[in-house]
Amino acid sequence: MKFGEVIGQEDAKQRFRQMVREKRVPQGIMLCGKQGVGKMALAMAFAAYLLCEHHDEQDDACETCRQCAMLRKWEHPDLHFTYPTIKQPSSSSEHQPTSDEYAREWHAMICKSTYFTLEDWMEQMNGTNQQAIITGAESDELAKKLSMKSSQGGYKVSIIWLPERMNPTSANKLLKLLEEPPQHTVFIMVSEAPEKLLDTIRSRVQRIDIKQIATEEIEKALVERRGLEPDTAHNIARVAGGSWNKAVSELDTGNENRMFLDMFIMLMRLAYMRNIHDLKKWSDAVGEFGREKQKRMLVYFMHMIRENFMFNFKQPELCYMTQEEANFSKNFARYVNEANVLGICALLERALRDISQNANGKIVFFDMALKMIMFLIQK
Repeated sequence: MKFGEVIGQEDAKQRFRQMVREKRVPQGIMLCGKQGVGKMALAMAFAAYLLCEHHDEQDDACETCRQCAMLRKWEHPDLHFTYPTIKQPSSSSEHQPTSDEYAREWHAMICKSTYFTLEDWMEQMNGTNQQAIITGAESDELAKKLSMKSSQGGYKVSIIWLPERMNPTSANKLLKLLEEPPQHTVFIMVSEAPEKLLDTIRSRVQRIDIKQIATEEIEKALVERRGLEPDTAHNIARVAGGSWNKAVSELDTGNENRMFLDMFIMLMRLAYMRNIHDLKKWSDAVGEFGREKQKRMLVYFMHMIRENFMFNFKQPELCYMTQEEANFSKNFARYVNEANVLGICALLERALRDISQNANGKIVFFDMALKMIMFLIQK
């Protein structure tokens, strides 16, 4: 993989090149940023660049040397991936899953695309209703692998995806690795919530914040990689909010957000009509969703509340909605105003917190729906 395959992010690419040119590659790097901005793609491109035999001679992986040949299928012996995993129902209570147990699923996913989400990974593992973590056993396995000499005589690269998912045991063992790193080893962490990591871990890595992808870069990629017409690409890129994952999801006519829009419209209409009976049915229906899907839906609802509030200011450049969302907002937006917008947002955030803490979904959503009635009648 080459830097050229990463969408946008030229500043970060130049920074990585400079590290190599000046022979000042830190032993620990943490790429931080929102979902979909290309952190993992950058990490994998940088790993390929470091492992390439000719990285001292050019600004990108050559794709012709023996190392690059192995990297085409992500099967290089000196590249190690660590990622959150789930425990299989058949496993014993003492068993701690490791990345190696899901190597086949991981390999299939990264060969398909270097832009993916935790939800994609959970689906790949068939574990949509479980919490994925990085265990202490995984840190032990990583330490064992990195203690060996480089198979190819160059760098050893460890990419740790979502390190905030480490349990306390795993985090402390990783800290020890960072304090006494094996020779010629580079750790690249890819984080969406660095504030959840131990301060001592954060202090031992060089943090690089990855910005949202420029709208123009997403638009260009949609035209070149997906064959979209420029006007269509422009509209999707604008709604994507700097996320390639979101831009791609908008291309899918059956994508999840369309279903979330239907659920949002139904909730608001039933709450406005004070239809308690059907609100209970609505709550029972969404209560059957997987926990991660419920959380994504609540995040989408918060997005819609924000956009409907901004819609009232009649400045289209401030609103980021699809045409379907905008059509609904023409009539609904006036019900989200200065009197209730903060209260509605707090209500949705509280529901998201409760769901994240494994509260009963049907109870959480019915309580939220009942309280929504009171907010919608405020003027």
